[in-house]
Amino acid sequence: MTFVDYYKILGIDKTAAPKDIKNAYRKLARKYHPDLNPNNKDAKQKFQEINEANEVLSDPEKRKKFDQYGKDWQHAEEFEKAKQSQRQTSNQGGARYSGNQSEGDFSDFFESMFGGAANGGRNRQVKYRGEDFNAELHLNLIDAYKTHKQELTVNGKKIRITIPAGIENGQTIKIAGHGDQGINGGPNGDLYITFSIANHPIFKRLENNLYTSVDLDLYTAVLGGEIIFETLNGKVKLKVAPETQNGTKVKLKGKGFPVYKNDGQFGDLHITYQIKLPTNLTDKQKALFTELSTS
Repeated sequence: MTFVDYYKILGIDKTAAPKDIKNAYRKLARKYHPDLNPNNKDAKQKFQEINEANEVLSDPEKRKKFDQYGKDWQHAEEFEKAKQSQRQTSNQGGARYSGNQSEGDFSDFFESMFGGAANGGRNRQVKYRGEDFNAELHLNLIDAYKTHKQELTVNGKKIRITIPAGIENGQTIKIAGHGDQGINGGPNGDLYITFSIANHPIFKRLENNLYTSVDLDLYTAVLGGEIIFETLNGKVKLKVAPETQNGTKVKLKGKGFPVYKNDGQFGDLHITYQIKLPTNLTDKQKALFTELSTS
């Protein structure tokens, strides 16, 4: 198994604080986001690697295991159980693991458990880890806005997964143990799901912010007033200032997209006003406009 250095992927060192990890992830995610790099397979792969690195390093428990066990961090619990068992049987001539093992020791141990040669020359059946599965799941923006469950069929088996609100286009998540079945009692592989989120006809999403435009009639733009606007989370009332110019931008704080795995946190909604000129004017209306233009 090739070692993947998550710190190197995010361009940070092992002493990085949680906020440094978050900032590094956001910076790289913006750079390699599929929406900004259409049809770029390298950028898509890089985006997946960045998401995987952030998934591990932003979780204190996973980060601790990664720091201690390196590429074998996902099997840390199995190692600890086996190490405890070895201590208990050490007086009977079994192999013994001390508290200070090198990365090579970990690798040898995991090779024996998950697909390598038998330890100590003992004749036993080799266990092989099952292969990983990769799948693509298509969502619309409304689906990605709310945490919900979906049922998938993987290798003939139905599984039900929870999709957190705020999932990003191109993001990959791992469902542990739902890959191919292991051989000779080896562990199952994992399932990696990459999300493909379709564009929305009204809202454009960029990270956690939403962008849209709203038509404004000339009279409301000139005199001011109120309009009702439908967001992804219900209707809002907008106050329009008198003499609003075409292209004016307003920001509705907290009315954007939910932040992934951060309940109650949302981005902002950015609205651009587009003033629509009246058509099919009556003679009286034309006369009024003429009067205004000469006053």
